[in-house]
Amino acid sequence: MSFEIPESIKVYSQFGHPILMWVLFGLTIYALYLGIQWRRARTAEGDEKKKLLQGRFNIRHHQIGAILLSLMVLGTIGGMAVTYINNGKLFVGPHLIVGLGMAGLIATSAAMTPFMQKGNEFARYTHIFLNVVLTLLFGWQAVTGMQIVQRIVDRMMGAA
Repeated sequence: MSFEIPESIKVYSQFGHPILMWVLFGLTIYALYLGIQWRRARTAEGDEKKKLLQGRFNIRHHQIGAILLSLMVLGTIGGMAVTYINNGKLFVGPHLIVGLGMAGLIATSAAMTPFMQKGNEFARYTHIFLNVVLTLLFGWQAVTGMQIVQRIVDRMMGAA
C-alpha cells in the first residue's frame, strides 16, 4: 500500500521552506542585536549597566537562539524532505551543502552556552565567530534560495 500526496500539496509545500528561512534570517539578525546588547550589559558599569540589564537581553537572546536552533534544523530537514517528495531525489549542490553546514554551525554555537555561562572567553569568541559566519552564510543562502524558488515558479508557469 502506498500513500500518494495530492499534487496541489506537493506544489505549494515547496514554498514553506523558503518562507520559514526568510523569517529565521530576520530572527538571526534580531538575535545578533540581542547578543550585542547583552555583551554591552555584561561589560558596562554603574548606571549604564543597570539600565542595560533592565532590557533582559540575555534571556531574550537565549530564547530566540533556542527557537532558531530548533526551527533551523527542522527547516533544513523539511526543505530536504519536500525536495525529495517533489523530485524523487535531492539536488546535491552548494545550497544544500551550505544549509547542512549551517545546521552544524548553529548547533555548535548553541553548545558553547554552558561554557560561556562559566565565563570561558574562548567559548564566547567561538560563539560570536560561528554566528557571524552563520549570518553571512544565511545571507548567501537567501540569494541562492530565491534563485531556486524562481526556477520552481518558472517550471510551474511552463506547466500551466
